[in-house]
Amino acid sequence: MAGFHVMADAQGLHVQPTVRHITTSDLWDALRLGAEDFWAKPSHYVFLCLIYPVVGLILTRWTSGSSAIQLVYPLMSGFALIGPFAAIGLYEISRRRELGMSSRWHHALDVRRSPALPSIAAIGVLLFALFLLWLFTAQSIYSSLFGAEPPASVGTFLRDVLTTGKGWTLIMLGNAAGLVFAIVVLATTVIAFPLLLDRDVGAVSAIETSARAVIVNPLQMALWGLTVAVLLVIGSIPLFAGLAVVMPVLGHATWHLYRKVVEPQDIRPIRRPM
Repeated sequence: MAGFHVMADAQGLHVQPTVRHITTSDLWDALRLGAEDFWAKPSHYVFLCLIYPVVGLILTRWTSGSSAIQLVYPLMSGFALIGPFAAIGLYEISRRRELGMSSRWHHALDVRRSPALPSIAAIGVLLFALFLLWLFTAQSIYSSLFGAEPPASVGTFLRDVLTTGKGWTLIMLGNAAGLVFAIVVLATTVIAFPLLLDRDVGAVSAIETSARAVIVNPLQMALWGLTVAVLLVIGSIPLFAGLAVVMPVLGHATWHLYRKVVEPQDIRPIRRPM
């Protein structure tokens, strides 16, 4: 298929978009613009984003019913790993609003017509694999400390975690492992999906550009990752309902962050070695 390309763009080129230095004020401005996109036509985004609290409640119910209470927290925190892919329709809405195009809710589905769809799907698969690896890692840490048997009840699990040395070890090791996964996802996808919607550069260039954005702006990107994590926690506390607002705002803000980080015109195409 002539139109199917993942590693490079449609011409077989490995392009390297120019990455800018940004400031902390750029991060807050991206969040402000993201909130403006959300509030412009919030009914569109309620349709798109109610899935997040619904899925969260289903996952919690499923894990509790399957005696897998120890995976509730990893599943909740795992939203941050797959969030960049799940919010791709929101990037498209922001892109269309920026261009003055119609941005009705069904336009979020126009992503399926993007020439970069194979690259988008490839990075999406990568994120899903990281999500599964995170769950496996979390379960392995729990099993190494408490054994293979699942907790007898929620109360037993909370008591073991909060009042024992093993429990505090679980908290520290689990969060340390989660931080590693979060850094990997941030470094490889912070602006990868918006870039692919804007320019069909291929999955490798999109990941590479995200990595360069983090290298060029380490403190700002660390603050961005921390802000995303804090907002996701706040959105998850009231039975995940806050995610219906937090996720779309962050999704739109990510598009505007991309606009601030990546130079719009200066692109240096490099022929990929075969």
